[in-house]
Amino acid sequence: MSVKVPAQEGLGDSEHLKVLGYDDSFNRSMTLWANFALGFTYLSPLVGVYSLFAVALSIGGPPSIWWLVIVGSGQLLVSLVFGEVVSQYPIHGGIYPWTRRLWGRRYAWMAAWVYIWAMIVTITAVAEFGSGFAASLFGIEHTNESTLFITLGFLLVALAINFTGTKWLSRVARIGLAAELVGVIGVGLYLLIFQRKQEFSVFFDTMGVQGDGSYLPAFLGAALAGLFLFYGFEACGDVAEEVENPARRIPVAMMMTILVGGVSGLLAFGGYVMAAPDLASIVNGTDTDPIPGILEASLGSVGAKLFLVIAITAFLSCVLSLQAAASRLLFSFARDGMIPGHRWLSKVSPTSKVPRNALIVACTVPALICILIWVNNDLLVPVTSFAVLGIYVAFQMVVLGALRQRLKGWKPAGPFSLGRWGFVINVVALAYGIFAMVLLAIPGTTGDFFTDYVVLIGLGIVAGTGLLYLFIARPDKKSDAPEGDAILVAEKLRAMAD
Repeated sequence: MSVKVPAQEGLGDSEHLKVLGYDDSFNRSMTLWANFALGFTYLSPLVGVYSLFAVALSIGGPPSIWWLVIVGSGQLLVSLVFGEVVSQYPIHGGIYPWTRRLWGRRYAWMAAWVYIWAMIVTITAVAEFGSGFAASLFGIEHTNESTLFITLGFLLVALAINFTGTKWLSRVARIGLAAELVGVIGVGLYLLIFQRKQEFSVFFDTMGVQGDGSYLPAFLGAALAGLFLFYGFEACGDVAEEVENPARRIPVAMMMTILVGGVSGLLAFGGYVMAAPDLASIVNGTDTDPIPGILEASLGSVGAKLFLVIAITAFLSCVLSLQAAASRLLFSFARDGMIPGHRWLSKVSPTSKVPRNALIVACTVPALICILIWVNNDLLVPVTSFAVLGIYVAFQMVVLGALRQRLKGWKPAGPFSLGRWGFVINVVALAYGIFAMVLLAIPGTTGDFFTDYVVLIGLGIVAGTGLLYLFIARPDKKSDAPEGDAILVAEKLRAMAD
């Protein structure tokens, strides 16, 4: 694999962007470390492991930890495909401009529409889950009202930080990265080394979750342990025009996000399993929120409080990164005239050099969803259930678009290149993505139609409304930005370097 093409040495960031049809409108103040921090805090292994630990163990037992390895490996392949695409197209918005330049306007519209809603719902979910940590830290009774106000607080604080500009976004992302590393790697290692109450062989012990039948269905059901964790690396590409030397740095940041996130998730998940004083009660579903008890028993009350501070920092940083990524996607969508209110949404603040109007939308819509959840608390699960499947659908639209261009003769011209391995990795990444989407879309077995099919219902509603708007309003006809030009752009970049 090659990460450097000598022929591209003389092509600067502004020159590269001009070839793609855009002028520099942002401050390129984001370093490789800050870009990695943005992706890592969006991926947030602390948030993912905490949210799914009990569910995964109750479905698949301790062997469910291996889904972190399986999904991490699959998503690493996806990140390699993304790396080649963003290296040729270091443009704000990630999923939207990539699918547009790899396929076309309508295809990009659907990819972006699904992805925007998945991101907005994810912002809502992360802020909602983070409110519980804040309530516990400050001794606030956990009611619907307190949850609403704390959740709105998370959203507004993140908005205020994002308003200040890319430098503060980078700083807080780095703080969030440090909190994540302490909260998952530090605590995980401590639990594994000093608080171990199980043998390592427990990770091969199903503990009877399969009953009298085969273990395979139970193991497949526990796939959520990995599938809900390994996304967020694409956010590194959402802010491409604010990164110096993005064609080289962003692919590296994406891979770092997956690798460090995977190790962090494994240490955290493994540490909680090994330190659980009553693992059987978690596996049989009696203890549905075991991590506070594990931390209290292992770290003491003071240590548990310190962990809450770390967790709140991680949740806030995750919301911050999500808002930033969503706003850049909205800006990119609007800059090409592809969304209602595009003139307003495509404005960039002359002082802070961030798309403030898009940021307002990325805060306001999640806030409105939070109010709906406050009115009916049962809406949280159905509102958020489609988010992960929607994100995987959008990811695979990029992977499929890249494969289509390869079959037409595309040879990526960015400084990050997979070389002769590109086609094979692209095919395997697509196969993995289809497998992951099937796992996410498999209906439940509760017998209640809405509960069992809520993921598909959510995705169907979002995709259906997107298709209706696409064919009624025809936003694709209102935009003349380039599309489907991967081969032509690659040829132009190579010609400029000669």
